[in-house]
Amino acid sequence: MVTAATGKSGNGARSVSDLEADINQLKADIEKLTEQLARTGEHGLGAARRAATQGAEQLRAKGEEAVETLRENARDIEAQITSNVREKPITSLAIAAGVGFLFALIARR
Repeated sequence: MVTAATGKSGNGARSVSDLEADINQLKADIEKLTEQLARTGEHGLGAARRAATQGAEQLRAKGEEAVETLRENARDIEAQITSNVREKPITSLAIAAGVGFLFALIARR
């Protein structure tokens, strides 16, 4: 029998308990989903950290390689300059004097 005021059948208590069970199940499902999302977020954060760490290590290694290459180039240039100065000391002195004169002109302005 259905009453007009409540819109429930004669089993009104059964349907309310069913609704309560469904609500409790929904709450449990929401809690599980929240936990899964948190774990997924932590996993994504961990993966991002690992990727950032690996990227930083690669950049550091490339930077160290570049610095070492620059050092080797500087040593080569130094060796070439030293060799040229030893082979042609007067020419080297004249070049140094010319460069100094140019710097002095530039500094006056």
